[in-house]
Amino acid sequence: MEEPAQARVLRGQRLAEAMREDLELYGVAELEERIASLEEEIARCRAQIERKRAGRAAADALFSRSD
Repeated sequence: MEEPAQARVLRGQRLAEAMREDLELYGVAELEERIASLEEEIARCRAQIERKRAGRAAADALFSRSD
């Protein structure tokens, strides 16, 4: 028998699920760990934004015309 195909996780779906999670179930230490993880993810996102901006700036500099 074939195993059912796993449902594809859409971009941002896990974040959306985490945002709907009931925080009442967590203790203080767990909430602090969650905040630390989210802050790490924010830093990772900001670093990616900076890499993308730097790449765009390099491309713009390379392909822009100087008159």
